[in-house]
Amino acid sequence: MMTSLPNLMTMARILVIPLIIFLLYIPLAWAAWAALFLYILAAITDFFDGYIARKMNEVSDFGKFLDPIADKILVGSLLVVLAALDRLDGIWVIPAVVIMVREFLISGLREYLGPKNVTVPVMKLAKWKTALQMTALGFLIVGHYGDSVLPYTLLIGQVGLSIAAVMTVITGWHYMRIGFNHMKGEGGS
Repeated sequence: MMTSLPNLMTMARILVIPLIIFLLYIPLAWAAWAALFLYILAAITDFFDGYIARKMNEVSDFGKFLDPIADKILVGSLLVVLAALDRLDGIWVIPAVVIMVREFLISGLREYLGPKNVTVPVMKLAKWKTALQMTALGFLIVGHYGDSVLPYTLLIGQVGLSIAAVMTVITGWHYMRIGFNHMKGEGGS
């Protein structure tokens, strides 16, 4: 099942990340737009790989394992690079840190709860957070090169990421509260 279409899409999402990052380091408009194009393709595969897997009845353990990791690698890599390129500088770094901390906490929580067969259902707000976060990252990728199409492109991305970070705290707290309640129920240490 590793070679199923959904899994190939997920692996392609991971493989395109270095190319997006390479393009971001080229200080030319065409490179920013090319990086955005590849990022949009990656974001689309994030939606469609799961949809196709369910529709074609090709949901696999490999896909369940790799898909969320691919998302975290994509988002985490971009946040670090965007900070390095000063598209997230000063106070705008805080939302990136909040998002990354939440990802580590929730990954750890899921790793802890998984063997106990405790699942934490995804909140509807988390889906909105992801959509806003992915959109904001697109604005940040194109940065000032997008001002010719939409003024204040970089600022729109920074504000959007900040709002996504607030939503991240809300959804993260919800998941952590479920985890803490489970830990208290077993007299955890």
